[in-house]
This record gives sequence, C-alpha cells and structure tokens, in this order.
Amino acid sequence: MIFGIALPGMTENDGHSNASPLDAVRRYVPLAVWAIVILVILAIPLKIIGYGYLPPDDALRHAAKAVSGKSWQDILVLGPAFRDQNFVWHFFLRQIFLWSHCDTDKLVVFAVMALFTLVGWSALPWLKRPEAWLITLTIFTVTSGMMQRLMLGRPFLLTFSGVVTILCAWQFRSSSPPRWRTLAWVMALIAVCTLVHGVWYLWALPVAAFFLAGQFRWGIMLAAGWAAGALLGASLTGHPIDSLCYAVEIARRTLGMHDVQHTMSTELQPFAGDVFALVVLGGLLVLRCLGGLNTRPWRSNPAFWLACICWVLGFKTVRFWADWGWPALMVLTTCDLQLLLEARFAADSLKRLALTGGLAAMTYLAATNDYNSRWTQNLTCSYLAQDNPDLNGWLPDQGGIFYTADMTVFYQTFFKNPNADWRYILGYEPALMPDEDFQVYHKILWNFGDAKAYKPWVDKMRPQDRLVLRGGRGSPPNIPQLEWEYGVSGIWIGRSPRIPQSGTPPPAPTVPATAPR
Repeated sequence: MIFGIALPGMTENDGHSNASPLDAVRRYVPLAVWAIVILVILAIPLKIIGYGYLPPDDALRHAAKAVSGKSWQDILVLGPAFRDQNFVWHFFLRQIFLWSHCDTDKLVVFAVMALFTLVGWSALPWLKRPEAWLITLTIFTVTSGMMQRLMLGRPFLLTFSGVVTILCAWQFRSSSPPRWRTLAWVMALIAVCTLVHGVWYLWALPVAAFFLAGQFRWGIMLAAGWAAGALLGASLTGHPIDSLCYAVEIARRTLGMHDVQHTMSTELQPFAGDVFALVVLGGLLVLRCLGGLNTRPWRSNPAFWLACICWVLGFKTVRFWADWGWPALMVLTTCDLQLLLEARFAADSLKRLALTGGLAAMTYLAATNDYNSRWTQNLTCSYLAQDNPDLNGWLPDQGGIFYTADMTVFYQTFFKNPNADWRYILGYEPALMPDEDFQVYHKILWNFGDAKAYKPWVDKMRPQDRLVLRGGRGSPPNIPQLEWEYGVSGIWIGRSPRIPQSGTPPPAPTVPATAPR
C-alpha cells in the first residue's frame, strides 16, 4: 500500500505477491517531481549567467556600492534630503565582498542567483503539485517580460516573493482563520521587506485586496502584520519615524517633480494596458468551465482583486502591475492549474512524472533562450574604465564631477570604477539631485537631449569635471565651449579646454579608428 491506496493486484494478506515492478518506482514519483522542479528553477539563472549576462541597472550600483565602502555622499552630488533605503542590502553585499574578496561582477551574479531562486521557490512550500508553478512560469515567460524582470537582481524581488508567499498561504489555508503564528511570520516577512526594500506603504494594496474579497479575518491579520512589520523594519534602521516618512517623501518627489511622464524612468511611466493579463483571465475562465474545477469564485479571492487593483494602477505607473499585479496573477493561475492536475493525474502516476519532465524542459528552454539577444546585450557594452589607457585625461580628475543626463552612464561607469575619486551629478534617481541640477536634467529630457539644454552645466564645469553624452562617432556634440573625445563606442566625453601652449590652437576632437571597449 502506497500513500494509503491499495495498488492493483495487491491483497490484504499478501502485499507484495502480485506487485508490478513499476509499483516500486511509483512510490518515488512525488519525490522525483519535487526534485525536478527545484533543480530546473536553480538551473535557469545558472544558464543565463553563463551567457555573460549582467542586469542593466540597480544591481550594478548595489554591487559597486558594496565594493567601494563609500557613503552615497562621496559617490553622488545629492540634494538636502537623502537617506539610503537599501543600506541593509548594501551591508549584506559588503560582508560577502569582505569575506570572499570578489569583484563587482561576482557580487552581481550572487544577487541575481539568490533573488531569482528566492522568487522561484517562494510558491513551492504551499503547493501539492509544484509542476503547476512550472506551467505558470512558462506562460508568463513567453507572453511577457517577466523573466527579464526576475533576473534584475534587485531588492524589490524580496517583496515580490513576499506577495507570492502570503497569497499562497491564504489559498491553501483559507478554510481556517489565521493563527497567531501566521501573524508572527507575516510580520517578520514585511519587516524584512521594509528593511531591505523600503517600500512599506504599498503593502496597503494586498490589505485592500483581502477586504474587497470579503476575507476579513485574514485582512485584519495582514493589516496588523503590515503595521507591526513596517514599524519593526523601520525601527531596525535606528530612525523609525524618519525612515517611514522618507520612503513616502521620496516616492512623492519621484513622481511629483516631473511635468511630463516621458522624463521619468521607463519603469515609472504608465503602461497602455497589459492585454496579456486579460487573456490569462479569459483562459482561466475557460479552464474552470471545461475542467469542471471545484474552486473558489474570484470575487472572494484576494489574488484576483490584487491583480485588478494593480492592473488599473498600471495606467499611472507600470511598477504597480510589474511588482504587485504579476505575482497575484501568477498565484491565481497556479492554483487553478494545480486543481486541474490533481483531477487528471494521480500523485504517484508515471504520466505525472513524464509530464513534469516535459514541463521542466519547456520552462528551461523558454526562459534561457537568447531571443532578441535579451541575455547577451550587455556583452557589446563599452565601459568608461580607468584601466583603459585611451581614456587618460578624459575621465574626471580627483574631486571631479561626472555630468550626464543618462542614468545608464552612471550604472555602468560606477560599476567599473567603484573606487574612483569622482562623483556623479545623476545617480539612480533624479529626485535625489540638488533642485537646480534637477531642473537642468528635466529640461534636457524635456527637449529630448538638445545640446543647448546642457548650458547651465557647461557654464559651471571646472577643469576636473567631465560631461558625457551619447552619440554617433560622426561628429562631436554641438557644444563648442568644450573639447571632445570619442571615448568608447557611442559615448562622447567633454572637458573644459586645456590652456594651449605657445599659442597653439586646442586639439580637434579625437575619433579613434575603432572604438575601444
């Protein structure tokens, strides 16, 4: 007897006399399924990293910050109001750096691996059929940019996994009211997310979703866990009230300082409506009808309401949908798929094992293929690095400032030069700039990079400062007050003209025959 079910051919008097040789194998099917799912989720980031993949944005600056050991005041030109919301993450990466003596590349690889695996495994403890999660990952991979987002190696993925965990916990324990230990781990989870990610106030979204679904006991529990967890996480910073208030203030500045939305970073701009989400919901409706699934109606499911709330808020900022709506829709999809799999396949069925193997191969291939160079785009990136002899004299001198209106220049240059003795006028968030510099930055983007908009920065540049603009190698930027060098592919570096010797004219812009990487 296996799992309390008598196998065909077995009798009460003799449990082994008529057993098939396959029966001995079937008892290990559930364990094999779990092993396949766990390993394929681990194999996906390993394969992608094997291409040489690096994320394009914040993971680079987190690693560089950890290696540098410097404060942000020594890295960026900051306005009066600033607090590092990710200092715990930086401290964690710093300890890994000090222990392993690794470089920025390896720190980024660690962050990508750890956070992707955390998200990938977050639903598994709650599932009876983990292969349903593989189907969900495949669906979202081939129809959206979710896989690229899960590979960004940024702390928001901790919150992403927290949302999945809480929604899954309700899905499989909603028949009983939440217990005190549920409140305890929810509080601890939100405290960690608040401490590492900092965006404590958006936990109001899942709280609202639980109340809209009529799950009042769980809603009250989550609201209490949110309040206690946010306060606990903020208290661990040493400045609880200031920390909570600053998170709201920086969000207000980030969204409120722009007159038009095209001057915001891409992920803060609105979306046009994710039609894919509507297609998935339609598919789930068809699945429920044709499959005869005995499942809870959507009107009483907080995952459905959270997905709806965030889809609507995506018309304001797409991150509502990408960070909170996606995990909700993924949980909703996984739970329905699990019911279908339970109805169609026995837990110890060899067909179930074969299906899981096929799903694992499909998920792996869908996630790791380099379609449209999504995992290898960074391999052709050219960096402004101090160890490049062709850039001697063209990077900022000691105490200089890097002027640029392109955040990717900051990410890439700081990543390659974490210990450089210069600062950046623009870092990872324009709202952190001094107000007068933000106005210059905003005007540059407002005018789509017109050279005249750079004039206030050009006028105040010192000999040790540099201005960096992107452009083709055909001609230097139309800013004649500076002398220009085509530093690396696609990047021009401008500096104040050096005093010519013996009345000789200043040198003409240098355009190398081939752009160094």
